[in-house]
Amino acid sequence: MSQKKIFLVFVAISTVSLLLHHGGHLSWTMEALHLGCPALRSHPAPGLKPKHTNVAFLKTHKTASTTMQNLLFRFAERNNLTVALPVQACSHQFCYPRSFTSHFVHPHTLPPNIVTSHMRFNKAEMRRLMPNDTIYITILREPGSMFESLFSYYNQYCQSFKRVPNGSLEAFLEEPWRYYRPDEKDSMYARNTLTFDLGGDKDRPAIDVAYARGFLAEVDRVFSLVMIAEYFDESLVLLRHLLSWDLDDILYVKLNMRTPSSKRSLTPGLPSKIRAWNSLDARLYDHFNASLWRQLSALGPACVAREVKLLRRAQERLMKSCFGGRMPLLRSAAQIKNKDLRPWQPSGKVDIVGYDLPVNLSRGFSSQAQELCLKLIMPEVQYTRVLLRTQSLRYRRGYQLRPAAQQTHPVQQPVRTALPRHLQVQRGQLPPAAPGPASGTRSTSTSTSKPAAGT
Repeated sequence: MSQKKIFLVFVAISTVSLLLHHGGHLSWTMEALHLGCPALRSHPAPGLKPKHTNVAFLKTHKTASTTMQNLLFRFAERNNLTVALPVQACSHQFCYPRSFTSHFVHPHTLPPNIVTSHMRFNKAEMRRLMPNDTIYITILREPGSMFESLFSYYNQYCQSFKRVPNGSLEAFLEEPWRYYRPDEKDSMYARNTLTFDLGGDKDRPAIDVAYARGFLAEVDRVFSLVMIAEYFDESLVLLRHLLSWDLDDILYVKLNMRTPSSKRSLTPGLPSKIRAWNSLDARLYDHFNASLWRQLSALGPACVAREVKLLRRAQERLMKSCFGGRMPLLRSAAQIKNKDLRPWQPSGKVDIVGYDLPVNLSRGFSSQAQELCLKLIMPEVQYTRVLLRTQSLRYRRGYQLRPAAQQTHPVQQPVRTALPRHLQVQRGQLPPAAPGPASGTRSTSTSTSKPAAGT
């Protein structure tokens, strides 16, 4: 046999072997190549750009950010990365609504590759904490639906909402200054919440166009990708390309959702009133929604549509494998047997639903597959606690292996000394820095309990 024929046979065998080895990604790759799209490859592979692992995700409020956080938590665990987590005095958030500082980060989670818990963004402090090549990402949501969600979710905690008669969103928007107090605790939920989370001035007058433009420009400079909640899957396609990740890395399940009965439809005229009251947030959304579609257009509409289709198909397969061959049913907290899967309930007027795994999941499932299914649907507070425990164990093991001369504990400045007066607590208490799930090391079995006193 000639050398040329031998070479061709070798190439054919190698190709078949490679395709069999990466069988899960074969259909993605072939469909993408058919369209002339960037290859949907499996990592690692020679000559391909490595996955980017230093990521800062600014978790904004009521924007599907909990779903995104879960995705990043799982990516970090699969790739043995370190996630920056809050000190216990800050609860599961970085002492929100205070401006972020590295003193809020638990010393056992340093130095980090990923940060994704709630905070009020502080660029200088984030640059001190994260590696120089960190890619910054956040997510926004359409102002009308977002404000309705905020009004419903924080109605029992935000005084600006609480003092409105009959909990009427229409009444609040008719005369917002009658109920809103700019300097009041939790006022950030009642006006320009996205602007506040991004570190901006939520109460800057709408007529101050120069401030709004400057703020938009600054967000544009810092964040490489601003996702849009209404186009979550399309945003994930851009994320995948930006970070050189696989489709497997962006699989998700929707978390922290309300039941339909907890939602209210906006009557005609309300969306425009919401945009006027949250004018800075409206500017942010309009600007970055347009930016998102420019990026999608540059990638190619056909390629984006194909990747979204493949993503949803892969998610459906994963869901069916985790839930006994069928799609999971949303359940109330009371219906979920596993306390580690019960979502926190903000009040008796709002029902947050979650998922429960089949009782016979262990049959035919490896422990690794069971853990994947569990983490996929684990609520934010419980997952944060699990991750902190895991990283603390890893930190202690590494500490014990160091030479005695190097065993110096990092100095962690006390957080409580600078807390606002209403957040000061007695020794042993662990208050959340803002309304949110109960935290610390307390049991989650009473998932409907309210935040600790003082919030």
